[in-house]
Amino acid sequence: MKPLFYYAAIAMAVFAGVIKPVFKTGPICLWAGQPLNLLTHAVVDSEKYFLKFKSNIMKIFFVFAMSTIIPFVSYNLAAQSNSPESTSTRNEATIKTTDKSLFIDVHNLEPGKITFADVMAAHQKDLATEGKYDVNFIKFWVDEQKGKVYCLSSAKDSTSVIQTHAEAHGLLPSAIYKVTAGSESTAIDGKQFFLDVHNLGAGNVTAAAVAEAHKKDLAVEKKYRVNFINYWVDEKNGTVFCLSEAPDSNAVIKTHKEAHGLLPAYVLQVKQGE
Repeated sequence: MKPLFYYAAIAMAVFAGVIKPVFKTGPICLWAGQPLNLLTHAVVDSEKYFLKFKSNIMKIFFVFAMSTIIPFVSYNLAAQSNSPESTSTRNEATIKTTDKSLFIDVHNLEPGKITFADVMAAHQKDLATEGKYDVNFIKFWVDEQKGKVYCLSSAKDSTSVIQTHAEAHGLLPSAIYKVTAGSESTAIDGKQFFLDVHNLGAGNVTAAAVAEAHKKDLAVEKKYRVNFINYWVDEKNGTVFCLSEAPDSNAVIKTHKEAHGLLPAYVLQVKQGE
C-alpha cells in the first residue's frame, strides 16, 4: 500500500491539470499552471520514495526471516542427532550399519547356583566397562536351573567382548559365536521365553537357508501358540539360536518339526534382560 501523501499529490496534480486548460491566461493560469510542475515532481519523488521504502522493507523482512528460520532448523537437527537412546532401543538393525559384528557368548555356570539378579548385576558392570573396548551389550538370557547365560553384543571382534567381561566381573565365556540376526518380531507375552539351539555342523548352514526355515516356523507357530521373536546364525560353526515365547518347550519342538523338520539340540527356558 502506497503512502497517503502519494495519493494526495496525485489528486492535486489532476486538479491542476484540469484547471490549466480552462484558464489559459491571467492569474488563474499562474495559480493553476505553475504548481503543476511542482506537483508532478512531487508525484515522481513519491513514487521513488515508495519504491525505495518497499525495497528496504523487503530486505529487512528477508534478513529477519533468515535469522529466525536458520537457527530454528539447526536446533531441531541438533536435537534429533543428539537425542539419547535407552538400552532397550539399541536394536540390531542399527548395529548392522556399523563396522561391528554381532556376538553371542555363552557362560556355563554351576546349575542352580546362579540367579537372574546375579546376572543383571554382572550385566550392569559390563555396561559400565563396554565403552573402553567399544562393545555394545544388547540383551542376555539366563537359565537359572541349568546355570547357562547367553549374552548378545556387538563389537569389532570377540577379543573385545572377552576383555570387557574380564575387567567388569571376571566371568569369562566358555564359547563365543559370531552371528548374523534375522528380523525381530515383537514379544507378545514377554514372560515365558525359550532359547533353542541347533548344532548343524560347521559349514552346513547359511543365513539364507535359516531365513527360509524361519518363514516356515512363522507359518506354523500359531497352531502351537508359539511366537518366534528372532534367530541368530553362526555360519562358520553351523549353530543357530532361536528365541521364542511359548507355553512350554514341547510347543517349540513341535513347531520346528512340522515347519521344516530341523529339531534343536536343546531348548532352554530363559529369563531375558537388557
